[in-house]
Amino acid sequence: MMSRLAKKSPSLCTDQPLDNTDICNKLYLLRQLLTSCFGPRGRLKQVHNNIGGRVVTTSTSSVLLSAVSSSHPFINLIKTSIFNHVSRFSDCGLFAAILCLSIIERAKQSGLRGSVVIKVNKHLLDLCTSYLRQEDCGVRVKLDFCSSQNLIKLARSSISSKPACVLTEQETLHISRLAVQAFLLTVPCNSPGTTVTLGKTVIVSVEGHSVLSSSVFPGLLVDTPDVFHLNNIECLHSDPLRMVLFSASLAGDLSELGDGRIEVHPDVDTDSQILDQLLELGKQVVKDEVKLFVCQKVIHPVLQQYLRSRGIIVIERLGITLMEPLTQLTGAQPVATLHTAIPPQAYGEVRDLTIRQFGSKTMLHLQPPGESASCTMILCHRNETMLSELKVVCQKTEHVLRLTLREPSALLGGGCTETHLAAYIRHKTMKEVTEAVSALGCSQTDYLLGVEGFCRSLESVATALEHDGGNSLIDLTHAHHWTLPADVMKEHMEHNLGPCGCGLVESIPDKKWTYLHTNYTQLSPAPLARDTAVQPHVLDSFTAKVNALQVAVETANLALDVQYVIQDMN
Repeated sequence: MMSRLAKKSPSLCTDQPLDNTDICNKLYLLRQLLTSCFGPRGRLKQVHNNIGGRVVTTSTSSVLLSAVSSSHPFINLIKTSIFNHVSRFSDCGLFAAILCLSIIERAKQSGLRGSVVIKVNKHLLDLCTSYLRQEDCGVRVKLDFCSSQNLIKLARSSISSKPACVLTEQETLHISRLAVQAFLLTVPCNSPGTTVTLGKTVIVSVEGHSVLSSSVFPGLLVDTPDVFHLNNIECLHSDPLRMVLFSASLAGDLSELGDGRIEVHPDVDTDSQILDQLLELGKQVVKDEVKLFVCQKVIHPVLQQYLRSRGIIVIERLGITLMEPLTQLTGAQPVATLHTAIPPQAYGEVRDLTIRQFGSKTMLHLQPPGESASCTMILCHRNETMLSELKVVCQKTEHVLRLTLREPSALLGGGCTETHLAAYIRHKTMKEVTEAVSALGCSQTDYLLGVEGFCRSLESVATALEHDGGNSLIDLTHAHHWTLPADVMKEHMEHNLGPCGCGLVESIPDKKWTYLHTNYTQLSPAPLARDTAVQPHVLDSFTAKVNALQVAVETANLALDVQYVIQDMN
């Protein structure tokens, strides 16, 4: 019987997607959604799938971007580009998205040809990145690893920008210090010239306890629900203790023997033979004076009883996540089979074994025989939703801190980098307008229109930090960002403005300000005297933000260059 053939639907072709009202409305809605989540006072979003599942409360870009779906490939192109940045750098995802969408929106409002905007944007991106990498850059801060203060501020800026964690000021500072402590514990103190391998931070979540109960421990904490078998642990604190680690299942199932065909004689009891094999394994570890026996998967109850009766501590169901940290900590090589003798080099060592209690969790604390770059963060919070968001944020913060090893610098936060950069670009382009117009092959009018759109897009990221109806200002000396509360008139603002967004510049009576997104006299931002007594309060990751800037501009240029979108509707 012939199968029924369905007629293929023609492909859907969209010409000039940025002239399509539906696409532009979706881009506007996406920008509004992401802008409303930006910064410490950002509004939370509840994400829920129509077909069921748990409700996620978040303002984190990685969670939002993965949850927001669109049927149009043009929207997905932009979303995927930003999401790839977040996957690589863990920070500045909302900055990249807001800047990218603002550049696209202002390019369409300017009426300039796409090719002109793209050329101008590329030129301005080069000016931005080269300025940010200069030693005398006004918004770049060198990080000194001899002091942890700036590292704590960097971690605090990352954590405090996620309001779904619902942390008090004291709790934010506590978690920031723990994040830096965990980061420093994972950086080994190797001698110069050797290859450095960063360690691992394992995060253990404990629900229902105060955030201030969170702590960091060097070494590894392993969940041990069966605490009754750890009675003899007090005797295990002297010399390094030998341990063995299995990646193969020791449950005794035939399915664990591997793929292929198994022929069994009718009179053979396979269960007894496998159990005998397991007990032979047990006899070897007892003979080799093993004190800790760990398996990634399940251990047969008879083997467990045999080992425990001889004073060996048994841990099963370790899981794949803890395998790498445990091998780093102990030097053990995972044993992948039970059918051969355990080679001597497969054994590892631990120095101390201690029982620790965290709420309902009983954990075995394994400490290395020497220096180790593995640690465990016990993360506590009042409920599951807050704890889940806090765990994601701590993982991102660890990545941000690791980026400082590549580039030990940070950028001023609180919107000050964006407003300062916009003022710098306006001043720089006006000085070199003739050369730039000649190199880009466009008119001076088009060039300056493109510059203004780019600078206002940068400033729109700074204004996105305000969610309570206040106004964003820029001072006309250093070009830092300030926020004027909604209920304060401009005439009285001198007495109501505290320090700038990053905390580095104080308000003084003779200082002049103007509102952002208004025409003001172009200025060259004056450098700040680096007084060690005055330090910034808010810092952003240099590496993540510079890459986010590049991704935002390049993605916007890509979107502006798309002429057709062809969708296969079959």
